[in-house]
Amino acid sequence: MRRFLFLLLTCVAVLAAGVAPASAATIGQVTGFGSNPGALQMFEYKPDGLAAGRPVVVALHGCTQNATGYGQGSGWVELAQRAGFTLVLPQQQQANNISGCFNWFQAGDITRGQGEVESIAQMTRWAIADSGADPARVYVTGLSAGGGMTAAMLATYPDLFAGGGVVAGLPYGCATSVADAYSCMYPGKDLTPAQWAAKVPSYSGPWPTVSIWQGSADYTVAPANERELMEQWTAVHGISTTPSATDTVAGYPHAQYRDASGRTVVETYTITGMGHGQPIDPGTGPGQCGQAGAYLLDVNLCAAAQMTSAWAL
Repeated sequence: MRRFLFLLLTCVAVLAAGVAPASAATIGQVTGFGSNPGALQMFEYKPDGLAAGRPVVVALHGCTQNATGYGQGSGWVELAQRAGFTLVLPQQQQANNISGCFNWFQAGDITRGQGEVESIAQMTRWAIADSGADPARVYVTGLSAGGGMTAAMLATYPDLFAGGGVVAGLPYGCATSVADAYSCMYPGKDLTPAQWAAKVPSYSGPWPTVSIWQGSADYTVAPANERELMEQWTAVHGISTTPSATDTVAGYPHAQYRDASGRTVVETYTITGMGHGQPIDPGTGPGQCGQAGAYLLDVNLCAAAQMTSAWAL
């Protein structure tokens, strides 16, 4: 009887504190999601008991990382559990790239219907169908090479994604070879907004929103790429490169670029003093997430949590 009362009181305390019971869900590999022309692997995290009609987020790791490590370290796994959405975690294979980077600079991998972008699109469609997700609430994000591939997904499959988050990434079409990729990463390329927009395939539907994150002390992907990404996507949306509003978030400069309806369709976060990596803020408080590690940098601001809020996940 004492044991029963103890368990009962424990349950009451948990409920009173608003703490959800731990989920048994785990990151699992998915096979047979499509023809997979890019020869990528697919991993997925889907919270137990997830209702139909919930969102899907695709999160792309950086070089030398893997799907599980990035999903957990960036905070996306805990946010998927907390907010209730399906998380798709594509993984590069060394046979495709020795450093485990997504090939954001290879024409055969960033052209619609081909290579890695098509593999990621197939994973996304599979997850939407499998979880009964809302196809209008599908997002993609990634770090570094994953950020470059995020820009590629937004450019080549704008009909599939409502928005994206590019973290320490590159503009679409910035490079077309390995050698070209390095000059694009650092010092970066300075093109006009119109020149950047011309690299993006034409599309008559509404374009995805774009959130751009960059460390000001990044010596792997030059901070100038934040400006070039902003110029590419404001031009694609047909809006001014002058911010509609500026403020600070956790002390870091934040700029918003709005369309004619007043909707923010492009935004930038400049993380002053941060090197190359994903901004995180470990902890259990509101807006906190992530686990510190290589290229997972504790700057008291979690990019994944900010995107979760902006996308109303």
